[in-house]
Amino acid sequence: MNVLDRTAHRALAVAGLLALPCREAARVDPNRPLLASLLAGQCLGEGCLPPDLGLGAPTCRQLIDDYFTGFALPPCPRHTERVPEWSDLQKLLLDHRGGQRTSERWVADILATACTGADHLWQDLGLASRDELSRLMRVNFPSLAAANTGDMKWKKFLYRQFCAAEGIYVCPAPSCGVCKDYAKCFGPEQ
Repeated sequence: MNVLDRTAHRALAVAGLLALPCREAARVDPNRPLLASLLAGQCLGEGCLPPDLGLGAPTCRQLIDDYFTGFALPPCPRHTERVPEWSDLQKLLLDHRGGQRTSERWVADILATACTGADHLWQDLGLASRDELSRLMRVNFPSLAAANTGDMKWKKFLYRQFCAAEGIYVCPAPSCGVCKDYAKCFGPEQ
């Protein structure tokens, strides 16, 4: 399938998800279109998330029932192991959540789970673009999103924040601007 076909399939999947009934609170939640994109990616075989999105089956079912009533995630053979720092990443995210909606907790768990993947975080989540991930970060974790002033790649940024909070400094350079690996942390994510 070429890129245009994939983009068209994704757009149709997202539109189909957003056409499904949902609870009133979900209808006005800015996470709904972002979650629809994430689920569309899962349906297209993108991302690294397990079938329950890292939420556990009952919570995943609640999310789907609340936001996309009647939707059934396709069977997905993926399985991710929780990394030892999973709960620390989750805590970092929850410490910076906006406190506006219940879905922020779910998004924190999904993000922490996607950090186990080998690609860029937006790809591991099955989102369409890095812009969607940036929007997801601003909606759910505004203070954390605001702290990424250099537009560092999100997974690197989250780990950097986690390490700094733990007093772990693995970067040998005194600042990012003089680091020989600058391009690995900043710049386009294709």
